This record gives sequence, structure tokens and C-alpha cells, in this order.
Amino acid sequence: MRSRFLPYATTPGRLIAQVFSDLLVASWITVWVLVGLAVHSAVATIAEVGRQVKDGATGISDNLHSAGDSAHKIPLVGDTVSKPLRAASEYALDLAGAGDNLDTTASWLAVLLGVAVAAPPILAIGMPWLFLRIRFFRRKWTVIMLARTPAGEQLLALRALANRPLRRLTEVSFDPVGAWRREDPYAIRGLAALELRSAGVGLPRAWRPSAR
Repeated sequence: MRSRFLPYATTPGRLIAQVFSDLLVASWITVWVLVGLAVHSAVATIAEVGRQVKDGATGISDNLHSAGDSAHKIPLVGDTVSKPLRAASEYALDLAGAGDNLDTTASWLAVLLGVAVAAPPILAIGMPWLFLRIRFFRRKWTVIMLARTPAGEQLLALRALANRPLRRLTEVSFDPVGAWRREDPYAIRGLAALELRSAGVGLPRAWRPSAR
């Protein structure tokens, strides 16, 4: 992929700074993702308790219901004996339902708390980083496109006159404004080169900058 399609500078110093910032942001995001996962795991243990209660109570209910069915077959006292067993089976089913509710609630709570803990610090750093990187890429793309045309070079040179330090301007020409007005090609290209470097873009191969 050609460098103009990448959101990175082509000048060494700017590129190193961008890579370093990317590593810092990636490390920050990784740390908070791990924190969010830890919170999720901690809360999810409650959901596991709910699942265990549900499974255990369901098994007890099935056993009591089977015992009630068996007791119902006892002559004379079968109905009397089976009623408490079946009632206990219903209570066990209610307990299983409570365990299921605990499982569902705790599972959702684990996700929400994990996201609530991890998302704010990630967004606090990630969004400004993304905004700055997109803004850099748009500026990089713009100056590269401008540098391809003579009129674009003049516009870049004009921006350099307005934005670059006087010391850098006088390194290009003792009279940078006059040179720009005279459309001096060497001065215009030198000034445009200053603007390219400020945008993190190296000089095009076809350019041969010279100071006057």
C-alpha cells in the first residue's frame, strides 16, 4: 500500500512519535479491556451460583415429584403421603426459578459493569487519538494532492508564509514574500516544502529543494 493511503507521516521524527503514541494508546486500551474482563468474571461468579441453584433445585424437584408419584400408589394413605412430596417439589421449582432469574440478572450485570468500567477510560483516550489521527490523515492527503500541481505548490508556499517561523522562511529566501510574488519557482518550491514537512510529509521525489 502506498504511503499516501496510510495515516502515518513519512518524515522520520513525526513517524516515530506517531508509532509511539499508537503503542501507548494500544497499551492503555489493553489494560482497561483486561480490567473490564476481570470485573465481568467477578460478577459472573454470581451467575454461576444461580445456575448451580437452578440445576440443583430442578433435580430435587424431579426427585420429589417422582417420589410423590410413587407414594400416591400406596393403598389408603397414598394421597396423604404424596401431597407433601408434590408440594415440596413445587417449592423446589420456585427455587429453581429464582436461581434462573439470578443467573440471567447477574449475567447481564456482569456485561454492563464490565463495559461501564472499561469504556470511559478507553473512550477518553481513544476518541481524541482517533480524531487527531483522522485530522492528520486529511491534512496529509490534502497537501500531497496540492503538491502535484503548480497552483497547489503556490498555495502551499502561501500557507508556509502565513504559518512557518520567520527563521525557516529566511532559510529559503532572504525575501520570501517578494520571491512568492515574483513566482520564483525555487522559492515557491522551498516554501511549499516547509509546509509539507510541517504536515509530516516528505518531499516528492521529483522535487530538488534549494535555498536562496
